[in-house]
Amino acid sequence: MLTFVGKGSSQTCDGIHRRDFLQAGTLGAIGLGLPQYLAAVEAGKVDPSKSKRSAIMIFNLGAPSQLDTFDMKPDAPSEIRGPFQPIPTNASGVQISEILPLHAKIADKFSIVRSCFHRGAAVHDAGWQIMQTGRQFAGGVNTPHVGSVASYMLGRRSDLPPHVVLPETMGRGGGNLPNGQAGGFLGKAQDPFALMADPSKKDFKVPDLLPPDSIGTARIDRRRRMRDVVDSTVKNFEASESAKMMDDNFQSAYRLMTSPEARNAFDLSQEPESVRERYGMHRFGQCCLLARRLVEAGVRFVTINTFLTVFDEISWDIHGSKPFTSIEGMKNVVAPMYDQGYSALIEDLQQRGMLDDTMVCNLAEFGRTPKVNPAGGRDHWPQCFSVYFAGGGVQGGRIVGASDPIGAVPVDRPTEPPEVVATIFHSLGLNLESHLPGPAGRPFPLVDFGYREIKELF
Repeated sequence: MLTFVGKGSSQTCDGIHRRDFLQAGTLGAIGLGLPQYLAAVEAGKVDPSKSKRSAIMIFNLGAPSQLDTFDMKPDAPSEIRGPFQPIPTNASGVQISEILPLHAKIADKFSIVRSCFHRGAAVHDAGWQIMQTGRQFAGGVNTPHVGSVASYMLGRRSDLPPHVVLPETMGRGGGNLPNGQAGGFLGKAQDPFALMADPSKKDFKVPDLLPPDSIGTARIDRRRRMRDVVDSTVKNFEASESAKMMDDNFQSAYRLMTSPEARNAFDLSQEPESVRERYGMHRFGQCCLLARRLVEAGVRFVTINTFLTVFDEISWDIHGSKPFTSIEGMKNVVAPMYDQGYSALIEDLQQRGMLDDTMVCNLAEFGRTPKVNPAGGRDHWPQCFSVYFAGGGVQGGRIVGASDPIGAVPVDRPTEPPEVVATIFHSLGLNLESHLPGPAGRPFPLVDFGYREIKELF
């Protein structure tokens, strides 16, 4: 996390701790500038006509049941179809679950892929990794998050970080695997900025982003001027690549911390109370509102985690018995919160003329078992699940692919994680034939060979 305060290991005559001074750069959560974007355009890796595009990824941690949300099977036996009924939407021929009535009113704005699957293990963090990076974690290679790739290739376009995670990165998943929400082999400089705060709280502030009361702008400026003094005392370090990264990130951190633009973007008190209430005065709703403000202020990629863990809070993880969520808990707690926040975000983006240039994708680590278990819930099922997309060039009101009569496997247009990631890259204007600087300096394909965007969405 970005911080300008803390206990330092050495101190200059001006009272500045060297470790504190450099810490703003070492964590890399702010991103670099635009040179990489210009170079990418020059090399044909980026379509400049899509330079205004942004993306918001809503990751439904815990994994919603496809059979109880977007791929209902009303003619299946009761132990398959579950307790909910399908309802019509404003998109011709499209039905979804009755627990998402606000989604039904805006179904013409999003399109559903009902045939997603992956070959990873049926554990949460394995699914998090593969769905957010397009690749399984194997051989110690930590593939970067799709937002980190966008950050690397497109750069920043304001004083704000190019990639932000709300409200914070994921917690434990049970498999002791990377969660996929990092810069991976692209380095710490491409890690997202994590908010680490609940924007629905009355005392909401952005920790480690704006200067605390104990440090004024003059003091920060003084620390900035001391950089040359610090560097000149450590000649070997000054010449290293690490020092260059720290210097670049320090400049970005300084610009962020002293930027009125950044202050305004994170200040939800500037929103009318009616708008905040429309999104919902809960963590997810206010994260959706904050995501809209950040994109509006120039952030290229925002990731929203609907939940932070499957162990300590109610989530989409409906195994049916405590400490997990029941189907009733999904109906009464999870779905209303989610329905409210998402529908408000899509309507707000549309009303502000931002939806065409903002892809909103809703992903999850897997689906749920077709058969309701003895506890009245459903268990992990990576063999088939639903994801959906809106904005950023996506045509709404469509159904892509299909599952079998019990929602167990795809029977039409099977869709894998690399195609999901490629769809996001395509919306942002990235050339899918591009390569990243991979481990050991070897070129690393942006998307696995043979995989392309889900063309039926566009």
